[in-house]
Amino acid sequence: MKTVLVTGASGYIGSVLVPKLLKKGYKVKAVDRYFFGNRLEENENLKIIKEDSRRLKEETFADVDFVIDLVAISNDPSGEKFSEITYQINHISRVRTANIAKKMGVKRYILPSSCSIYGFQDKKVNEMAKTNPLTVYAKANERAEQGVLPLADDNFVVTVIRQSTVFGYSPRMRFDLAINGMTYGAWKTKKLPLMRDGKQYRPMVHVEDTTDVMCLLLEADKEKINGEIFNVGGEELNYQIGPLGEIVANTVGEYLGEKIEIEWYGDPDHRSYQVDFSKIKNVLNWEPKWDAKKGVLQIVEKLQNGELDKTIDTITLNWYEELIKWHRIIKEIEKYGGILEI
Repeated sequence: MKTVLVTGASGYIGSVLVPKLLKKGYKVKAVDRYFFGNRLEENENLKIIKEDSRRLKEETFADVDFVIDLVAISNDPSGEKFSEITYQINHISRVRTANIAKKMGVKRYILPSSCSIYGFQDKKVNEMAKTNPLTVYAKANERAEQGVLPLADDNFVVTVIRQSTVFGYSPRMRFDLAINGMTYGAWKTKKLPLMRDGKQYRPMVHVEDTTDVMCLLLEADKEKINGEIFNVGGEELNYQIGPLGEIVANTVGEYLGEKIEIEWYGDPDHRSYQVDFSKIKNVLNWEPKWDAKKGVLQIVEKLQNGELDKTIDTITLNWYEELIKWHRIIKEIEKYGGILEI
């Protein structure tokens, strides 16, 4: 059995990826701080490693065949709030992990990056386009790419995937992602606020699809993927915000049997970018299986049956701030290693 080390293993993407890897017959070393809890079910081939990616030791990589380096401060608001930490984790720690992996004989390293590094563009962009990162999150991803790609050689396969904005249900659910948040709002309030004028484009990809790509890269011909960058998504998933809002409103409305009103606000948002996904289709013969309607329906069904709800830990920045608040409170009142019990 091959062993995959996954950082950020219990996060939004990791908690979908790890069960998929186990089902495919891999052993998994699941590295995470577990800030959002352990969302991974026990399995004889799963080893839980509670550690910070900035402190990983060489022995953690013993007998590891592949690394999927998901760890990240994972959105723009959190990146701006914790900018220095974002560079430490999203950039420096991932380059460090890649170097240790290579030193320890790991065969493949996959860096999940983001299409956000393209910034906003006037034309459809492919993997050769000039990047234009506008946020700390995007800039840190770009630096990580620049740090890991030169490590590729005949014995160490390095692949970067630039993911579109991810959506869909995960055991570690996030409602601070565009489609997920829109779906919750439409379900909860029967209204859907959209920024004018709805013509701006954004690329999307379902969490099941992007994790399928990660699994595919573990098995793909290394000559096709070594040192390469792949945009992950699909042509039909380059959504204009207006039509996307209509898909969300109509899907939720049809499920509930109610009318969901779209409410426009603000000045027209001229920031827009479309991504070319022909490379992954042509080189790896891969196309997404999920679209927005299917993903929205998946989420609203779980909301409606009570399996899912919006809680403070489904908004990444809010949960980090809550943890920091309680860490401060506990430190102030703790004595002799406890509070009431000492």
